[in-house]
Amino acid sequence: MKVSFITLGCDKNTVDSERYLAQLADRGAELAGDAADADVIVINTCGFIDAAKQESLDAIVEAGRLKAQGNAQAVVAVGCMVQRHKAELEAELPEVDLFLGAAEMDRLVPELEARGLIDHVPRPHPGVRLFTGDLPHVRYLKISEGCDHGCAFCAIPLMRGRHRSFALDDVVREAQLLEAQGAREVNLVAQDLAHYGRDRRDGVGLQQLLETLAAETTIPWIRMLYVYSAGLTPGVLELMAREPRILPYVDMPIQHGADAVLARMRRPERNATIRERVARIRDVVPDVAIRTTCIVGFPGETDADFESLLALLEEVQFDRVGAFTFSVQEGTRAAELADDVPESLKLERLERLTELQRLVTADRYEARVGRAARAIVDRRHDDGTVQARTIWQADDIDGVTWLDTDVAPGSIVDVTIREVDDYDFHAAVTGVVSAPPAPARRRSLPLAAVPSMGSFGR
Repeated sequence: MKVSFITLGCDKNTVDSERYLAQLADRGAELAGDAADADVIVINTCGFIDAAKQESLDAIVEAGRLKAQGNAQAVVAVGCMVQRHKAELEAELPEVDLFLGAAEMDRLVPELEARGLIDHVPRPHPGVRLFTGDLPHVRYLKISEGCDHGCAFCAIPLMRGRHRSFALDDVVREAQLLEAQGAREVNLVAQDLAHYGRDRRDGVGLQQLLETLAAETTIPWIRMLYVYSAGLTPGVLELMAREPRILPYVDMPIQHGADAVLARMRRPERNATIRERVARIRDVVPDVAIRTTCIVGFPGETDADFESLLALLEEVQFDRVGAFTFSVQEGTRAAELADDVPESLKLERLERLTELQRLVTADRYEARVGRAARAIVDRRHDDGTVQARTIWQADDIDGVTWLDTDVAPGSIVDVTIREVDDYDFHAAVTGVVSAPPAPARRRSLPLAAVPSMGSFGR
């Protein structure tokens, strides 16, 4: 039986999909590269904002069309959007055979078995994670599930539940598995990496996790994605400064720069706190790249509030900023507030913020011209160009670096930045630090090597 997993939303969903595909492979299923070739189409949905919900709906409708044409036997919708809107989806989308919310996804394999779509007899499979991307040397490692922050605009706790940290040994074993599968860059993901360990009684936190990953793997690049500033303790920052494998990169969401808006958002920081913590990070890790996220048009946002946000961005000079307009999410505290910023004004403010940050990023990038840097090679293109990323560029969100020399994907190289083109660098290769490992022979790794999905998800 051929199965296609369509994964939408964040990298945490990617991790979930790869785990479930490994379980399906254990029952004899094969991964279909194209949904049109699949017997079973599974859509792992996102419900974070309205645009993500629409993308998920479009994917479900397209899968239903393939089923109606006889290409597929079954369509399954799982994940965050289903968790929030299961009843409505079941009523509106009869072409879907099975809906499973984020808290129910342990039922996926048994339900498909019960329908005779996959075998009951386990077969050899490639491990607890079946790679689904196009860069086998870049992988994502989820270290916790859920969130306790309770931000007014966010429905993640309603979809994913309260924060639960995975055991240190389990996370390290999964990292070792990813390394055995060829990972050269592992990106740590969670709703907030800084909360790692706070719900456990073993005294282990983010610093201990990073130290253990560095000690018990040889993964060259370990990158932190989405960490609240409070969790960047002196110990974590000092480790980042002295351990070259823990990349000097921080994805630190601030969401706004006006204290009144931050208070209504139920965010933990204030304007002065943000400025102080960014200064502290750069003082300890001088070459760090800091990325952040902002929301414009939150209920009650005045012109003065928005100007305060722009002033903060201009002063702090983040390397990159992701921004989006506020949209009401049912069940959140913000849904109880009047959505009083007109949509046209939200878009106008978003455009102004984006233009300001474009100029800030250009200045930050121009300052790196002539500098030496380390980069990982991602792709060779048919036209002969070679695409890489420096330590300051996360996969898929921070631009790329174009190289002047043909180097194998997965290689880590030293370069000199020659010029900037929008959000991209052009660089000259000055040396190869390490080539990618030789392709490993296919291994049969028991699922018992790490906990079951039930252990991870609840």
